[in-house]
Amino acid sequence: MEALSIQNLKKTYATGVQALQGVSLSVLEGDFFALLGPNGAGKTTIIGIVTGLVNKTAGTVRIFGDDLDVAPERTRVHIGVVPQEFNFNIFEKVENIVVSQAGYYGIPRAQAMRDAEVLLKQLGLWEKRDAQSRMLSGGMKRRLMIARALIHRPRLLILDEPTAGVDIELRRGMWEFLAKINNEGVTIILTTHYLEEAEQLCKNVAIINKGEIIEHGSMRELLSTLENESFLFYLKDPISDVVLGALQHCDIHQVDPTTLEVTLKDGARLNDFIVQLARADVTIQSMRNKSNRLEEIFLSLISGDTRE
Repeated sequence: MEALSIQNLKKTYATGVQALQGVSLSVLEGDFFALLGPNGAGKTTIIGIVTGLVNKTAGTVRIFGDDLDVAPERTRVHIGVVPQEFNFNIFEKVENIVVSQAGYYGIPRAQAMRDAEVLLKQLGLWEKRDAQSRMLSGGMKRRLMIARALIHRPRLLILDEPTAGVDIELRRGMWEFLAKINNEGVTIILTTHYLEEAEQLCKNVAIINKGEIIEHGSMRELLSTLENESFLFYLKDPISDVVLGALQHCDIHQVDPTTLEVTLKDGARLNDFIVQLARADVTIQSMRNKSNRLEEIFLSLISGDTRE
């Protein structure tokens, strides 16, 4: 079943700006879906329309089969939203923010209190439940917004830049939590400028530019289109010129005596290169991608789009 189906969605603002030019995309139930694009591409407009905050000019939106125009109240019950900006009362207590949100969905207060406790504990906020939200760090405020969005148990969670300004340790903790609830059945749509985040978490992806979808499909298939991939190898001992000269199917730049920058070519596999090093008695201490793969593809699509 499709959690979200968008067909020929258009939006022209009163200023004449055409934000969406016939966008179509689908998100299957249970998916972890990345909606990516540069600033001003149309991501926030799509989210605004899906959540009922922006009126569309044309097109159809269905959420778990319900038409947004026909049953707007029913579609909204299915959705939890974490916006970019903090939008809660900074003088209200953490627990009250979550419990009060449940009231908008008709959830009895006793049940809301129980559910809020579970969510706040899962997100590491239970000890702060009686603190005013203004006292929280930026990362804690982000997690509070996730708890608030989940209190009515939505089937679809929309995250608009949920880790902006969050340090790497808290960000990875949020990744683990989001992966957990996705595995439990919550469909997630993520917009982010941290492309490593999208690559790590998401199964499928759509890339939008200037109001048009320029890529839509499997994350794995998209990453497989990267023709050349570069890695940094950190070696235990300096490598000899003889061994360097014998390595095949790659371009090698020796950063220093024990560090190699390697670009695989001609369909070469990473494992084959590692085997070559092992046969030459070269010990690898560690290795990593030189750059984020999705970022390379994203930039090439945006810069190479013929509609620009």
